[in-house]
Amino acid sequence: MQFLPEPYRTKTVERIKLLPRDERQRKLVEAHYNVFKIAAGDIFIDLLTDSGTSAMSDNQWAGLMTGDESYAGCNNYFNFENTIKSITGYTNVIPAHQGRVAENLLFTNIASDGDIVPSNTHFDTTRANIEHQKAEALNLVIDEGIDPKSEYDFKGDIDLKKVEDLIKRVGKDKIPVGMLTVTNNAGGGQPVSMENIRAYSELLREFDIPFYLDACRYAENCYFIKQREKGYKDKSIMEIANEMFSYADGCTMSAKKDGLANIGGFLATNDNKLASTITNMLILIEGFPTYGGMAGRDLEAVARGLMEALDEDYLRYRTEQVRIFGEMLEEGGIPIVRPPGGHAIFVDAKSFLPDFPRDEFPGWALTVALYREGGVRAVEIGGIMLGKQPDGTEKYPEMELVRLAIPRRVYSMAHLQYVVDVFKKIRDDKSLVKPLKIVWQAPVLRHFTIQLDEG
Repeated sequence: MQFLPEPYRTKTVERIKLLPRDERQRKLVEAHYNVFKIAAGDIFIDLLTDSGTSAMSDNQWAGLMTGDESYAGCNNYFNFENTIKSITGYTNVIPAHQGRVAENLLFTNIASDGDIVPSNTHFDTTRANIEHQKAEALNLVIDEGIDPKSEYDFKGDIDLKKVEDLIKRVGKDKIPVGMLTVTNNAGGGQPVSMENIRAYSELLREFDIPFYLDACRYAENCYFIKQREKGYKDKSIMEIANEMFSYADGCTMSAKKDGLANIGGFLATNDNKLASTITNMLILIEGFPTYGGMAGRDLEAVARGLMEALDEDYLRYRTEQVRIFGEMLEEGGIPIVRPPGGHAIFVDAKSFLPDFPRDEFPGWALTVALYREGGVRAVEIGGIMLGKQPDGTEKYPEMELVRLAIPRRVYSMAHLQYVVDVFKKIRDDKSLVKPLKIVWQAPVLRHFTIQLDEG
């Protein structure tokens, strides 16, 4: 298999160590079979998330040295603000220390009991912040988006007919905002087409409903548009981003993804009144409007990282690394969500473990087996993360997935080949994946702290 060479050189290395299997089993028991609770130093290959786990560039590290830690009006904020405005075109930029805070600031001020917020697929923190306001986070992705085998180019598209039917059924006053996740993380990291973004915008504006993007992986989405959508192959990633953001009224973003930073986020909006209200709340819970929970050096790292993420050479390598990893897994007989997405490979646990009962949590059990057999950490996106409903009932999602999120500029193809080999070991002995039962769970975002037992 031919690999695309990395468009960078390694400058600093970090030691990693594979613990013996019996010690990994002991770590699992101590963590109550929750890989979130295992110390990072006890992980060999960490594919839990691509959020905040990127390797920063020499340019970003140099930027840290320019950190202005003034309480108000630090120099780095203005670079941060101008960079985001140049990409999004939005008039108000409100910093926050990560994306879920931006979501909280938004939904606390616009969502109420009984409201419905449609999206293609809400990710966990978005959904939780909506449900915390006693509103419903409704997923309306197209049918291809819940078919792991579909090769449709833009499986992240929202179903416009379902959105229109929803508006006519409940009335526009019950829909405070329409959301759209680009790329669609929980749906397999699948991109959204510009045509769909434009049409969704027009539909929402017809009914005077605001439109916001969850823009965590906007640059990867723009790259897929350039590669796959007619009329965009000769446009720059910046030009595509400018157009994409122009169709929305604002966005939330965790800059820990396509900002290539280890911490940071923001909310950007054209709604001046909402921005004023949110800024006052920001001061209460995050900090002054020109730092918003971040140090000046972190603001600078985000500003520089946002621009680096628009580089086409970087995006080409990034998406190719993920694609080749997916093909390596498929060649090893591991079923994945097709086609490979932008930031992760999503293993189809339901197909990989067809006889494993959903109420014994096959996706989560597979993450446990991956750590026990190879020191690999991944994350389940299935019955535990998404199954518990606000009323306490269980409703298993259409897909039971294990996400292998690839940190940006961190792992080599040899590392990923090792992960494939661990999967092959489990493929050859499915008894290594053991049933689980819940011992304790939190009422919200249970997957972060849940306790389980095997058997």
